Amino acid sequence: MTFEIEGDLESFYLCHCQHCQKDTGSAFAANIFSQSAKLRWLTGEDCITSFTLEGTRHNKSFCKVCGSALPNTLTQNLLVVPAGSLDTTISVEPTAHLFTSSKADWEKDLDKIAAFKSLPS
Repeated sequence: MTFEIEGDLESFYLCHCQHCQKDTGSAFAANIFSQSAKLRWLTGEDCITSFTLEGTRHNKSFCKVCGSALPNTLTQNLLVVPAGSLDTTISVEPTAHLFTSSKADWEKDLDKIAAFKSLPS
Protein backbone atom coordinates (compact mmCIF):
# COMPACT_ATOMS: atom_id res chain seq x y z
CA MET A 1 0.00 0.00 0.00
CA THR A 2 1.69 3.19 -1.16
CA PHE A 3 0.45 6.71 -1.75
CA GLU A 4 1.63 10.23 -2.46
CA ILE A 5 0.32 13.51 -1.15
CA GLU A 6 0.77 16.57 -3.32
CA GLY A 7 0.32 19.92 -1.62
CA ASP A 8 0.50 21.38 1.85
CA LEU A 9 -0.56 19.63 5.02
CA GLU A 10 -2.29 22.41 6.93
CA SER A 11 -3.09 21.26 10.45
CA PHE A 12 -2.19 18.42 12.80
CA TYR A 13 -4.58 17.57 15.61
CA LEU A 14 -4.31 15.14 18.52
CA CYS A 15 -7.91 14.09 19.14
CA HIS A 16 -8.89 12.67 22.52
CA CYS A 17 -12.58 12.00 21.72
CA GLN A 18 -14.00 8.63 22.67
CA HIS A 19 -14.38 7.65 19.00
CA CYS A 20 -10.67 8.21 18.32
CA GLN A 21 -9.76 6.34 21.49
CA LYS A 22 -11.79 3.35 20.25
CA ASP A 23 -10.33 3.63 16.73
CA THR A 24 -6.75 3.62 17.92
CA GLY A 25 -7.00 1.62 21.14
CA SER A 26 -4.96 4.43 22.67
CA ALA A 27 -5.33 7.79 24.37
CA PHE A 28 -5.75 9.82 21.17
CA ALA A 29 -5.55 9.83 17.39
CA ALA A 30 -2.93 11.89 15.57
CA ASN A 31 -4.35 13.13 12.27
CA ILE A 32 -3.10 15.65 9.75
CA PHE A 33 -5.61 17.64 7.67
CA SER A 34 -5.57 19.52 4.39
CA GLN A 35 -8.25 21.23 2.34
CA SER A 36 -5.93 21.68 -0.64
CA ALA A 37 -3.56 18.69 -0.84
CA LYS A 38 -4.33 15.81 -3.20
CA LEU A 39 -4.02 12.12 -2.39
CA ARG A 40 -2.85 9.72 -5.09
CA TRP A 41 -2.74 5.96 -4.56
CA LEU A 42 0.28 4.27 -6.15
CA THR A 43 -0.48 0.69 -5.04
CA GLY A 44 -3.07 -1.17 -2.99
CA GLU A 45 -6.09 1.04 -3.59
CA ASP A 46 -8.23 -2.09 -4.00
CA CYS A 47 -7.39 -3.07 -0.39
CA ILE A 48 -8.92 0.05 1.18
CA THR A 49 -12.09 -0.14 3.20
CA SER A 50 -13.81 2.71 5.03
CA PHE A 51 -16.14 3.12 7.95
CA THR A 52 -18.33 6.01 9.09
CA LEU A 53 -19.86 5.83 12.55
CA GLU A 54 -23.61 6.15 12.12
CA GLY A 55 -25.02 9.51 13.20
CA THR A 56 -21.59 11.18 13.35
CA ARG A 57 -18.97 12.76 11.10
CA HIS A 58 -16.42 10.29 12.49
CA ASN A 59 -14.91 8.13 9.76
CA LYS A 60 -11.76 6.23 8.98
CA SER A 61 -10.14 4.27 6.18
CA PHE A 62 -7.90 1.27 6.66
CA CYS A 63 -6.29 -1.63 4.83
CA LYS A 64 -8.58 -4.66 4.82
CA VAL A 65 -5.51 -6.94 4.60
CA CYS A 66 -3.31 -5.62 7.44
CA GLY A 67 -5.60 -3.19 9.30
CA SER A 68 -3.28 -0.17 8.97
CA ALA A 69 -4.91 3.26 9.19
CA LEU A 70 -4.92 5.06 5.84
CA PRO A 71 -5.56 8.56 4.50
CA ASN A 72 -9.06 9.35 3.34
CA THR A 73 -11.20 11.95 1.63
CA LEU A 74 -14.49 10.70 3.08
CA THR A 75 -15.40 14.25 4.11
CA GLN A 76 -15.81 16.40 1.01
CA ASN A 77 -12.87 18.76 0.35
CA LEU A 78 -10.88 17.42 3.31
CA LEU A 79 -7.91 15.08 3.25
CA VAL A 80 -7.33 13.30 6.57
CA VAL A 81 -3.97 11.58 7.00
CA PRO A 82 -3.24 9.44 10.07
CA ALA A 83 0.21 10.71 11.09
CA GLY A 84 1.49 7.19 11.69
CA SER A 85 0.70 6.19 8.11
CA LEU A 86 3.44 8.45 6.76
CA ASP A 87 6.89 7.01 6.06
CA THR A 88 8.35 10.47 5.52
CA THR A 89 9.19 13.35 7.82
CA ILE A 90 6.09 15.28 8.84
CA SER A 91 6.46 18.93 7.88
CA VAL A 92 3.83 20.30 10.25
CA GLU A 93 3.92 20.18 14.06
CA PRO A 94 0.84 19.35 16.14
CA THR A 95 -1.55 22.30 16.08
CA ALA A 96 -3.68 21.46 19.11
CA HIS A 97 -5.30 18.81 21.27
CA LEU A 98 -9.02 18.28 20.59
CA PHE A 99 -11.79 16.99 22.87
CA THR A 100 -9.58 17.12 25.94
CA SER A 101 -12.68 16.79 28.13
CA SER A 102 -12.75 13.14 26.97
CA LYS A 103 -9.11 12.41 27.84
CA ALA A 104 -8.49 8.91 29.16
CA ASP A 105 -8.29 8.83 32.97
CA TRP A 106 -4.81 7.32 32.79
CA GLU A 107 -3.46 10.03 30.48
CA LYS A 108 -1.75 12.20 33.06
CA ASP A 109 1.83 12.70 34.22
CA LEU A 110 3.05 10.39 31.45
CA ASP A 111 6.37 12.22 31.33
CA LYS A 112 7.05 10.98 34.87
CA ILE A 113 7.00 7.25 34.08
CA ALA A 114 9.88 5.10 32.84
CA ALA A 115 10.73 5.35 29.14
CA PHE A 116 12.56 2.71 27.08
CA LYS A 117 14.03 3.04 23.56
CA SER A 118 12.89 -0.51 22.82
CA LEU A 119 11.00 -3.37 24.46
CA PRO A 120 12.43 -3.81 27.99
CA SER A 121 13.90 -7.18 28.83
